[in-house]
Amino acid sequence: VFFHNALPFVGFGFLDNAIMIAAGTQIELSIGVVLGISTMAGNLAGYVEALASRLGLSIPDLTPKQADMWQTRLSAHLGKAIGVTIGCILGMFPLLFFGDEEEKLEEKK
Repeated sequence: VFFHNALPFVGFGFLDNAIMIAAGTQIELSIGVVLGISTMAGNLAGYVEALASRLGLSIPDLTPKQADMWQTRLSAHLGKAIGVTIGCILGMFPLLFFGDEEEKLEEKK
């Protein structure tokens, strides 16, 4: 249950962070202004979960009683939280390509 919930959220966190770091300002200034929404209003999670199921991530075979247990719900929520955290950390890779503009200005002086 943990891994079933964590894996799609790793993908979601990665895509969300990478896209927002690389193009968030432009998305906000163009689409966000026209539609009157923020960049966080997009829903990548549903697409990532669908992709994970297509790639063979199977749904755990649980009885209705097992699915309603507090341990199962806790595992699902922890999987989502830890998955999105790992994904966001991995999605920060575009920061490696951004230089410090202040350092460039000082070098020119």
